[in-house]
Amino acid sequence: MDLKPGDVVILKSGGHPMTVAEVHDDAVACLWMGGEGDLFRETLPLAALELAEIEDSDDEEDEEDQDDDEEEDDEDEDHDEDEKASRKKRKAA
Repeated sequence: MDLKPGDVVILKSGGHPMTVAEVHDDAVACLWMGGEGDLFRETLPLAALELAEIEDSDDEEDEEDQDDDEEEDDEDEDHDEDEKASRKKRKAA
């Protein structure tokens, strides 16, 4: 596995995602934030690490949901306006 500084890794046994700070022959210096916001740095054996799978953030999904909601609202408003226009025509006739 070829790692470079900036890659995100995780222990094969699980745990916090860690950022690669330095890569040596068979060891990797990693940084991560603890639960209390403390910064940790540890050099770990390469054999104990694997690349972490990066998931899309919830913020991006929320933005997409908002866009969908806005489109639905626009469609509802268009439909309401059409109904109002139809009622006015019926009253006039």
